[in-house]
Amino acid sequence: MTTTVVPSGLLDGPYDGPAWRAAVDAALADPGRRLHLVFQPVVDVRRGVVAGYEALTRFVDPDGARSAATPDRWFAAADAQGRGAALEAVVVHRCLHLRPTLPPNCFLTVNVSPHLLTEPELADPLLAAGDLSPLVLELTEHRAVPDLRPLVALRDRLQDRGALIALDDAGSGYSGLQQVARVRPQLIKLDRALVAGADRDEVKIALAQLLGEFGGRIDAWLLAEGVETWGEMDAFLRLGVPLAQGWLLGRPGPPWVALDPATGERLRRSAARAALAEHVASLVEQVPLVGPDDPAGAHPAARGPAPAADGVVRVRVDGRGRPVALLLPHRRSGDAPGHRLAAVSLRVPASAGVVEVAQRLVAREEDVRFDPVVVVDDLGRAAGVVRVERVLQRLAELAPR
Repeated sequence: MTTTVVPSGLLDGPYDGPAWRAAVDAALADPGRRLHLVFQPVVDVRRGVVAGYEALTRFVDPDGARSAATPDRWFAAADAQGRGAALEAVVVHRCLHLRPTLPPNCFLTVNVSPHLLTEPELADPLLAAGDLSPLVLELTEHRAVPDLRPLVALRDRLQDRGALIALDDAGSGYSGLQQVARVRPQLIKLDRALVAGADRDEVKIALAQLLGEFGGRIDAWLLAEGVETWGEMDAFLRLGVPLAQGWLLGRPGPPWVALDPATGERLRRSAARAALAEHVASLVEQVPLVGPDDPAGAHPAARGPAPAADGVVRVRVDGRGRPVALLLPHRRSGDAPGHRLAAVSLRVPASAGVVEVAQRLVAREEDVRFDPVVVVDDLGRAAGVVRVERVLQRLAELAPR
């Protein structure tokens, strides 16, 4: 017998004691009055639109007031009494019937306990429901599952009917890479403990990145849960996390809570900045282009400001605008005014990643390591240059803090 006790309130006592037994009895006997569902949006952060909703349960105490006990305690009490599958089945049944009312292209997630999912009270209604899409079964991890084989077998049957599997609170509790690998979810939800303050904690960012890379190997999407600040959101945008939910993006409410338009617009702008920051396109400096027959000055068709006597980098181009050499200003005090001719030691497309370019920079010969990088467009024409110091500065900006 369990002796878990809620701290205070109407439902004091052990989960299998009289108060909790009466409360679970009432919830199962009259679920229409004793529990209701609210729905929190899950957002596609790059498009700034709602991608789905998570169903969350709210309970009413036997006296008719909203319960001060958290939903986790209600489900734990029912589980302690051997009625956990029955109570979770009530919630799953409601979600199954709500699916036709979902907005287009949205999924609906519902929490289920892995150790209860294989119970007939919970598994049979799901298997009998026909096409289960777009339902996502979110496996919560409050108890260890010693033998995952029955769960994996049921997972296969549910997925054959269109259900998706999510793993909740990844990075905490009983979760781990081994369990993720065995269950092979399509959605991995980062634990709130890894999300809170992630923009100021490089260890959390590193762990999130690890889970994201691992998820990518098994074709699973990462979802940052419990996002409450724009600092956190921007950090996960830079990581490329595709989905997020939390009070910043929308609180739980009735079906179906829409995303605030201003929030969606800011997400799209932030996502665009994050994507741009990853590429050298954001670092390009337009410089004068020097034609093949005009080694000392700007070609008549050149873009950019007219070159000064010294101090300005120039790119020598051929008749098609493709870079063939650099004209670099003399920098040492003893050098004569003017420019020196240098070969183009590194040219990259504007879509090249900053990290990739940095790696190629340090691999160059020592005497050209700090020469500017020439950036070209899709046709190989010179688009400008990127200075080494700007690449280093951007790397510092992208580094987790």
